[in-house]
Order: sequence, then C-alpha cells, then structure tokens
Amino acid sequence: MIKDFDIIDERYRIIKEIGEGGFAYVYQAEDLITGKEIALKIIKENAIKSKDNVTRFEREARASASLNHPNIVRVINIGYHQNLPYMASELIKGKTLRGLLDEQKRFSFKQACEMMYQLCDAVAFAHNSLVIHRDIKPDNVFLTPDETIKLGDFGIAFFENSRRVTKSQVIIGSVHYLPPEVTNGQSPTFKSDIYSLGITFFELITGKVPYEGNNQITVAMRHIKERFPSPRQWIPSTPRIIENIILKACRKNPNDRYRSVLEFQRDIKECLDHPKLITPKRSFWAKLLGLKVDEV
Repeated sequence: MIKDFDIIDERYRIIKEIGEGGFAYVYQAEDLITGKEIALKIIKENAIKSKDNVTRFEREARASASLNHPNIVRVINIGYHQNLPYMASELIKGKTLRGLLDEQKRFSFKQACEMMYQLCDAVAFAHNSLVIHRDIKPDNVFLTPDETIKLGDFGIAFFENSRRVTKSQVIIGSVHYLPPEVTNGQSPTFKSDIYSLGITFFELITGKVPYEGNNQITVAMRHIKERFPSPRQWIPSTPRIIENIILKACRKNPNDRYRSVLEFQRDIKECLDHPKLITPKRSFWAKLLGLKVDEV
C-alpha cells in the first residue's frame, strides 16, 4: 500500500492522496527532478487483474501523452511502480465544472460561452490529432484559479485511425451525454463529441441535463427517440443564438450537426464578440415593473 512520503519509481515523493476512482488512486506528489508538484495516478492492485481496467488506463495515458495543449490536462510521464502502471500529470489546482455546478447551480450565459470556447479549443486539438474523447461532461472538465479550462480523463478515448473497435452490449460512456448513434451500436466519430459538447453547454446554462430517467436504458432511449428539448423550457431568458447552437450540436442525425468543433466554436465566438446577442432582453412589463431578467 502506498503511503505518504513513499518514493515512486525513484522520482516522485508522495505528499498525500487526493482522489480515488473505481480502479485507481490519485496522489499529490513532488517530482524530485524538477521540484514541481504533480498528480500521480496509480492503478489499484486488485484492479490490475481486469484487462479492461488496464486497457482503459493505458488508453488514457496514450491519448493524453499525445496531446500537448493548454486546455488539456498534460501527462508528463508514464511508467510502472512494483508492476503497477502509473501516470504523472500536471497538478490541477481548481475544481471540476461538476463541483462548481453543485455549488452555484448554473452559470451565466457569458461564463458558459467563455468556458465552452476554451473547451472547444481542447476538443478541436484532440480531433486534429485523431483522438475522440467520448466522455465529455462537466465531471471531466476543470476550471483553474486563473479561469483556464482543462479537459481530462481520456480513459475511453478512441483513435480515429485505429480499426480496433470493440463492439459491446454495455454502454460505454456517460449515458446523459451519449449520442444516439453510439447507443445504437455505431462507432464513435468526431460528431459524437460534438453532441456531448452540446449537452455540456445545455447543462452549464440550465444546471440540468436534457433527459432524466430511472435507469441508464431509459435515458439512452430518450436520447434516441424523443425530440431534443430547448433550454428555454428551464431558463426562458436563454438567448436564441445559444438555443440554436445547442440544438444544432445535439441533432439526432450526426450529419445534421456542426461539421466540426471549429464551426461550433465560431458560433460561440460570435456570442462573445457581440455581447448584446447573449444579453437577455426584458419584456415591456418587466421594464415597467422594474423586474430583473433571470440571468445569473
């Protein structure tokens, strides 16, 4: 068992445990070569018995290590400690968007656009490197103290130039963000990530996901069969341009979505370049009575 002050691979001194997932521990550690603090992710001893766990860990390491971008959590090194694979990455001092949503329920339209613009930068870079993330959601996106967005967890990433696609009867990915074509058994594409980006945008401004259900199958079927809801159902003041961006990103047919993440990002830039487009207008009666628009 790894303890505080243990030395990993003759290079990393453990400071403390900062997280635990289903098959790995995450530690804050000091790089004895550079003197910098890093995050060290080490697979659990009992988890290494599962080939799927090891494959996911190696996939995350391979995908992340190939992507050097300011909006992607950077992997510094990969290796083994006592036959357990580990991954050293930059230490993110901030919170996930999930944690922030839990605290403040939702973000303003401007805040959400700024976050999505950076997130699109990260995903566009990954796509340019032929990496499909497949699990874009607020839980896997960090916001640092200087308001930089960082996309992490490439554990189920898919390499577009790889033909080794395993079809499974189980749902891989977070069902609330899963595009209908993937649920139907099709291989993930860049358009799959665009759908998940649209769901994430929806949640940032409403504080909710578009479909809920008693179980994963129910939610997945709603993504396939039901008309995609407008965010205006929850936040009536949602600007039309944001509503249109989300609805286009989340079309059922992948061919009807944005052609690329860069095209998605251009529409978000339009919002940021012209703030009046995302400034909710007050109705005649709201102005007369001095009521404020429902905007965070």
